[in-house]
Amino acid sequence: MTTGTDKIATARALMLARLEQTLDARLPGLPHFADPRTGEWTTTPDGDWTGGHFVGQLWLAASQDERFLNAAREYSARLDGREDSPTVFRGFLFHYGALLGGRLLGDDGAWKRAIRGAKGLMTAYNPASGIVPLGTAAEEAHSVGDTETSIDAVGAVVSLLATVADRIGDPAMAEAAVSHALRHIEICVRPDGSVCQSGTVDAGTGAVVRRYSHKGYSAESTWARAQAWAMLAFTMAAHRLPGRPVLLDAAIVVADWWIAKIPDDLVAYWDFDDPAIPGTLRDTSSTAIAAAALLKLAGLVPDSEAYRLFAQRTVHALVDGYVRPVPVLPTSIGVLGHGCYNKLIGLATDHELVWGDYYLTEALSVLAGELDPLAV
Repeated sequence: MTTGTDKIATARALMLARLEQTLDARLPGLPHFADPRTGEWTTTPDGDWTGGHFVGQLWLAASQDERFLNAAREYSARLDGREDSPTVFRGFLFHYGALLGGRLLGDDGAWKRAIRGAKGLMTAYNPASGIVPLGTAAEEAHSVGDTETSIDAVGAVVSLLATVADRIGDPAMAEAAVSHALRHIEICVRPDGSVCQSGTVDAGTGAVVRRYSHKGYSAESTWARAQAWAMLAFTMAAHRLPGRPVLLDAAIVVADWWIAKIPDDLVAYWDFDDPAIPGTLRDTSSTAIAAAALLKLAGLVPDSEAYRLFAQRTVHALVDGYVRPVPVLPTSIGVLGHGCYNKLIGLATDHELVWGDYYLTEALSVLAGELDPLAV
């Protein structure tokens, strides 16, 4: 009989073998998404919004095995220059691609890169609206610019700003982190605890002009990844910005909504409101994000074993049903399939997604007892 411990260990070995195989391929760019039939990665030259997650996997691996340290440093350095990109998604790149190296390994280059990334974000922060807006180059968004925002990168942005602010002693950066987190409760969390992905704000006054989802089934639907991003965002914010109960309250509300609404098999459909359910696409990436978020939440909430157990069951559901070998690769390699990147434009709707790999790897590392979920 396979125990839960054996299952976690087996899945971690499969995912680590995939990481090693990707490194051996010497890709021209950073992994983005992969064809589950061939394992072939579509890459981006500068990391898009996703490349930091691959670097994050390398930092996690390097924290347990120094053989990965040079690769983590090399791929982290590929992010240089992105601190000036006019997109809030820099938060993803420099949180996972740099800050993790500083936090987990004390890597000086990673710390310096994280500081540059945080300072770059601050050049876009608008005190009038209290947010770092999407920016003019936000990837995969049809409504971009200095009046648009989304829940997607809030956790990474807040954690990066708050951590760097503490390290360099920058109260304005710390204030921006607080404001960005609080504004997104107002903009994105509905009264019932479900999450609206996006919003338009008046850049001069900060007033909310409209709320909508740009990747969901409809403007009013609950896109699964938005709910998962919110779970992660407010849990990370509550940890990095202590003494503000409203942040932890928001994390609990959106997490409890997920737990109440997720299908019985614990793996999300791409949008909770798609009328084609159950005959529609799953999204393992949102499910992996949710599992990682719940493990963090369990570290913040007293008597929270229920959150940890739900996260553990979720990870087991992903491992049992969705981590599979690739037909043309060695059987020692496993990938997390059935990730849905963007159904509305038909992009990578049933694929391996690099951020799904990261969050599953993080959750597996936590469940194996090798990672404090609040360290990342």
